Amino acid sequence: MLRGFLTRRAEWPARIADPDAPPPLSLLWREAGALLRALGGRIRPLPPEPNPDSAHPPVMVLPGFLSGDWATKALRGDLRRAGFRCYAWGLGFNRGATPDIIDRIDTRVQWIIDRTGHAPALVGWSLGGIYAREYAKHHPGKVARVVTLGSPFSGSRRANRAWRLYHLIARHPVDNPPIDFHPAPRPAMPTFALWSSHDGVVAVNSARGSAHESDRRIEVDCGHMGFAYAPTSVAAIVKALTEEVAPPA
Repeated sequence: MLRGFLTRRAEWPARIADPDAPPPLSLLWREAGALLRALGGRIRPLPPEPNPDSAHPPVMVLPGFLSGDWATKALRGDLRRAGFRCYAWGLGFNRGATPDIIDRIDTRVQWIIDRTGHAPALVGWSLGGIYAREYAKHHPGKVARVVTLGSPFSGSRRANRAWRLYHLIARHPVDNPPIDFHPAPRPAMPTFALWSSHDGVVAVNSARGSAHESDRRIEVDCGHMGFAYAPTSVAAIVKALTEEVAPPA
């Protein structure tokens, strides 16, 4: 009887664990050092665009909350070195969702299409991935594929360590934005969700999502800030941008 009680007691944490709970604070503290390394990527000059005859689609990188093109410079440089024509989002500081965010992204995407002749792949870091998924549903003919990097697109919109700060900066609740977002359903084009068990900002279940919400769910060995510069993240992004995906039945 005692053995059965102890066994049931050992199972309690697993039973009461909240799948929408934010990551533990121990992981959040590690993100500070990773942020400094991410900022260091601004120092390296951005390489020139690859040959316009590249077989890869062009890529547009959307930054996360409270960041901008300066934060994705290192990633865009690495993707250019890997042979991708990679472009910034060009929309300034990401302070949160606005009523015109889809239209503003569309202006930039159309600029890339006019420049390259091809629909771009969208690589969205954190909140930028929410934008990417939602834009792809509004304009499926203008997006080649979608890759999210630690983006909280599934489950509770408070399954992260940033939602209180989001309320303060964006001036609206994270679960009641000024635009009708439905980020969980999978867009029509190939969609990849990169996530990490070391993410100190976004919960695993929120960034990984359910199997039907993406074509591929790829685990990456880095923190949340590391998605923008870590070699493991860059390698996973390149794979997601080049992997063939069979169309849904």
